[in-house]
Amino acid sequence: MKIVPASFEIMFMPDPDAVMINIEAAGRTCYKSEDKITPDSARAFVKRIIASGHESVIEHATATVRFVCDRGVTHELVRHRVASYSQESTRYANYSKDKFGSEITVIRPLFWDEDSEEYALWKESMEQAERLYLALIEKGAKAQEARSVLPNSLKTEIVMTANLREWRHVFRLRCDSPAHPQIREIMLPLLDRFGTELPALFGDLREKYAKDIESFQQRADELRA
Repeated sequence: MKIVPASFEIMFMPDPDAVMINIEAAGRTCYKSEDKITPDSARAFVKRIIASGHESVIEHATATVRFVCDRGVTHELVRHRVASYSQESTRYANYSKDKFGSEITVIRPLFWDEDSEEYALWKESMEQAERLYLALIEKGAKAQEARSVLPNSLKTEIVMTANLREWRHVFRLRCDSPAHPQIREIMLPLLDRFGTELPALFGDLREKYAKDIESFQQRADELRA
């Protein structure tokens, strides 16, 4: 059995300058103020429309992210319906095969230290699930049948594409303190990246959750140590 941390990869992020120009051109159509477009007017215009709540304009741009997380987190992700998803399928992925190392991979829970009783119980449960899964496959069960014993902690990969307005909605919900720790574990550093790459569009949210981003980064550093 392999234990890995949750992670993400930005597969597509729009060019910052190009997306600002495109959003400004679309937004100014509403006000018929195209005559006010200048070589450096886009960033200020976009910040103003976001501050005013006119976020429909930023639906004209999208971003794509690949998440490596547990299946519990993906159940929350796919509740955001204004998005497209492609997810690793446990019906077709047979983890007993060599391409998967003949083992399952699970996501490490960041909320338990490895020397804690809780972590030991979790690890024992994961190992038992792996034994039963491989035993079912050996008995002739298909992958889509044996998956019945796989845990929520099973590592999965899911690619999500959403427009930038929806990404703002996702970050508001999934970076906030009531959200599950394991979805915050990936969303807070992802927001940090979005805020760095597209500050006019996500800088306000990055600033709002700056302390949480720092706290989760410290926890990640502790777990890697």
